[in-house]
Amino acid sequence: MKRRLALGATAIAIAVTAAACGSSAPDGGADDRPSVVTSFYPIQFATERIAGGALDVSVLTKPGAEPHDLEIAPQDLARMTGASLVVYSRGFQPAVDEAAEQVDAERVLDVSGTAGLTLTPAEEDGHADESPEEHAEHAHDGGDPHFWLDPQRYASVAEAIGERLAQLDPERAATYAENTRAFVSDLTALDQEFTTALSSCSISELVTSHSAFGYLAERYGFEQHGIAGISPEAEPSAAALKEITDLVREHGITTIYQETLVEPHFAETVAASTGAQLATLDPLEGITEASAGRDYFEVMRSNLTALTQGQDCS
Repeated sequence: MKRRLALGATAIAIAVTAAACGSSAPDGGADDRPSVVTSFYPIQFATERIAGGALDVSVLTKPGAEPHDLEIAPQDLARMTGASLVVYSRGFQPAVDEAAEQVDAERVLDVSGTAGLTLTPAEEDGHADESPEEHAEHAHDGGDPHFWLDPQRYASVAEAIGERLAQLDPERAATYAENTRAFVSDLTALDQEFTTALSSCSISELVTSHSAFGYLAERYGFEQHGIAGISPEAEPSAAALKEITDLVREHGITTIYQETLVEPHFAETVAASTGAQLATLDPLEGITEASAGRDYFEVMRSNLTALTQGQDCS
């Protein structure tokens, strides 16, 4: 898997010089609105909801692309260095992390601290006995980056974005504050839906293609077991597959969750060998025509339906 910034020193210099020559100040959008570059879908979605059309919001990760594998082209870096604001979460996309270092720090918002990335791979996968080499292979700067699958963490990030947009565009600060409150209210309602629906599930173990659902599991009382660990492209060892298969049999787990952007082979293997059924949990790293909804809220509610059925919640 390619995880390094696809830019050499010359390309970086060209991109930065082009941005500098084009303007002595951060660029606005095509219609002179301040421009905000976001790293991937959940951050884009929150920013657009809060901006309410007052800002030119774009995203680096195209729909359907695996965000972990994003490579930054020179034109992407030029867009970042010329933007009024860049919003990203450090530790999720290595190429974006590296590119963000080329941007004026005063025009960068890293939401990872606000998100409270507390889960390490060993804690969320139940693989506390893995070797240091295996732990390093799974780690994303030491923590699970998938904060948006916990609506409460996502709400904290939204509030940080709202505050930063108000600083960027003080004339519309009241509008951004109002939009932030409305978005957080929607997330609070979603959280309550999950809490109510998942309050009495007979199966607490959550077996997923990869460990994207640690914060969701922690919030709603599940224990996540990722077949492939934190990295969506890591291949589990034969021993790890046997461990998961034994777990499914011993705990009477009836559903294995595959994902929209991850190869389902290993989930299918575990399901076939145990008699469990397959269902889909979407990690919401992007929205495509194959997504079970048009936006974050619709897909999360589809996830809730899958969990309610798969975890035998009454």
